[in-house]
Amino acid sequence: MKISLCTISFRHQLIGLKDIAFWARDNGFQGIELWGVHARNQSPLAIHNAQWMAAQGLSVPMISDYLPLHDPDLLRSRTLALCAQARTWGAAKMRTFAGQQASADATPDERRQTIRALREACTIAAGHGLRLLVETHPGTLADTLSATCDLIDATDHEALTINFDALHVWEGGDDPVEARRILLPRIAHYHLKNVSARDRLDVFAPGNVYSAAGSRDGMVPLFEGAYDYTPLLEAMAQNPACEASLEWFGNDVFQTLKGDLTQLRSRTSRVNPQAAEAV
Repeated sequence: MKISLCTISFRHQLIGLKDIAFWARDNGFQGIELWGVHARNQSPLAIHNAQWMAAQGLSVPMISDYLPLHDPDLLRSRTLALCAQARTWGAAKMRTFAGQQASADATPDERRQTIRALREACTIAAGHGLRLLVETHPGTLADTLSATCDLIDATDHEALTINFDALHVWEGGDDPVEARRILLPRIAHYHLKNVSARDRLDVFAPGNVYSAAGSRDGMVPLFEGAYDYTPLLEAMAQNPACEASLEWFGNDVFQTLKGDLTQLRSRTSRVNPQAAEAV
């Protein structure tokens, strides 16, 4: 299993990409998932680029951004720009969200617009040899397993794949192990995080996560939360080539990521020793 860290974890810290990369390399990570804001604001003249990353034994598997699916006038230019960033960093995957409305609340027109926009973005991505990942996330058209399956069927494009956020799948009322089994042909990446209790899931609401003054109460290390990752990781460990990112939004970033990765490697190696050898 290939594990990356997310630069969004450092969104409120003055730490450069070079230092993040050195730390990731020295602590056993294999990749760095770039937040779109960070990818766009890295100087094109910087020496700490994709080639430099590769020399450190690191890849950039995915750029995580937010395409304006609600704005047809901006969608094409923003998608083309994201494709250019992905190609610059050698990333084969680009992450976005399926609109801004929960599946149960979206009107037929909102649903049609989001699907039309996703299909257009997928066509652009495919033209650049890239895949567009929709994240399983509340408040979008991929907030439950059923809604996600409907979205895939309606969009009907091979470039559309899934960023499987296990905690949000659980939040939506589905069993992540069963959801993974059903979505597996389309899953291209996993996000792994946890929460202290189900009633604290609102700590991951975008307005709170992106605020420097937001609460971090309820954000806990991967194996100390309300969702038991053991069955899911056992299933994931059967495929050493699967790619995942530890998505941490709380404090003590380095300490938490290091601890989570150590435990993750230990647990998956018990299931599939080849997974440990693939690091």
